[in-house]
Amino acid sequence: MTDGTRSERTHDDIPSGRTAVVIGGGLAGVTTALALADAGIRVTLLEGRPRLGGLAFSFRRGDLTVDNGQHVYLRCCTAYRWFLDRIESAALAPMQDRLDVPVLDLAKPEGRRLGRLRRDPLPVPLHLGRSLASYPHLSLAERARVGRAALALRALDLGDPALDAQDFGGWLAAHGQSARAVEALWDLVGVATLNAVARDSSLALAAMVFKTGLLSDPGAADIGWAHVPLGELHDELARKALDSAGVRTEVRTRVTSVSHNENGTWSVQVPGETHTADTVVLAVAQREAYDLLPEGALDAPENLLEIGTAPILNVHVVYDRTVLTKPFFAALGSPVQWVFDRTHASGLREGQYLALSQSAAQDEIDAPVAVLRERYLPELERLLPGARGAGVKDFFVTRERTATFAPTPGVGRLRPGTRTKAPGLYLAGAWTATGWPATMESAVRSGVNAADAVLRTLGRPRPRHLFEFEEAA
Repeated sequence: MTDGTRSERTHDDIPSGRTAVVIGGGLAGVTTALALADAGIRVTLLEGRPRLGGLAFSFRRGDLTVDNGQHVYLRCCTAYRWFLDRIESAALAPMQDRLDVPVLDLAKPEGRRLGRLRRDPLPVPLHLGRSLASYPHLSLAERARVGRAALALRALDLGDPALDAQDFGGWLAAHGQSARAVEALWDLVGVATLNAVARDSSLALAAMVFKTGLLSDPGAADIGWAHVPLGELHDELARKALDSAGVRTEVRTRVTSVSHNENGTWSVQVPGETHTADTVVLAVAQREAYDLLPEGALDAPENLLEIGTAPILNVHVVYDRTVLTKPFFAALGSPVQWVFDRTHASGLREGQYLALSQSAAQDEIDAPVAVLRERYLPELERLLPGARGAGVKDFFVTRERTATFAPTPGVGRLRPGTRTKAPGLYLAGAWTATGWPATMESAVRSGVNAADAVLRTLGRPRPRHLFEFEEAA
């Protein structure tokens, strides 16, 4: 592995059909590189940042190791679980034994604020029946209507292109869902997974999330998250796996152009160097992919620029004492959405470190830290009695202004597949047509799709272990 060293070199000594350059070191690019290397392809991975992991990374702040934002996955995220296994890190990101989400409602008096969304070991949809029947944040009538809407959602055909043009909020309203039901249940889950409220979400993507996560298998929505910094998984252990697979990884390496040569190979230009390969995979954000695409590679490349983006704001608070006894909770009746305990993962030795994950944060993403501090510290005191009187040792925010693609109605027609019209050029990224919203699962699946397309074109056998997760799904 190198780190910015430059020289003129090509891969002319490698047999035709056996070299690839993957541009982008996020989860999509790392997955593609590993899969191709496992199939015997000589791979070079180029990443402009000084680290791997894309938008799921860590950094140092004093003695803390801080994730830029809280990332979770579900048991139904079989591709990301494969990725964790492939980089030998599954034990570092364990899952709940059974779905259990504490939900605090500030609109209720203290002592009656806690509700839970959890499952029983029963078949779908009975696995959520008891939880829904006893969910205190909805009325009895609202709970009954939620059940009927869930059954209607389960009956939708995810292959129907008409779903993409509809908004989820309108569909919920048409199926009897009150504003309270949307807030206390549908958006509670949907905002965190889609990074948009129901009225701004494609019905196709929302239906995919709820059908797959809550209505496909009893354990599909069990939650997993990293118990170590994300950088340990997506950078350190990913690099180790890439090195072991024989992938040449270069960070701090910004690609300036990609061009097709007359002999059918590809040239990838970086400052001071040209990489030549048989295959190129663009595993970068959609706007960067647009800038690098050769003319004619897509019928409508301007579609990439029409795929909107959505921000996520993360609020980080370090207290001088323990104020939360659960690993996480979700909130209602408050600007606070989800709160996670990151004390152990960050390396904090005294006190407690909480991370607030605020999705669909268009109204707050540029707010000054002082304003956010004034807004969120009192809210945490209202939610957590233990925070009242606790000392705040640190308060800071991290902002991802383009954290995900926006899952708006109609976005499905804009998302391209992995193949392009240029022979040997492929696309990967959570924004490609994986069928999933912009999640770690979508990113890994896009990498699998790209590797599969490359290997099929080359007529090379696919690594069997790469597709085990499809059988699990």
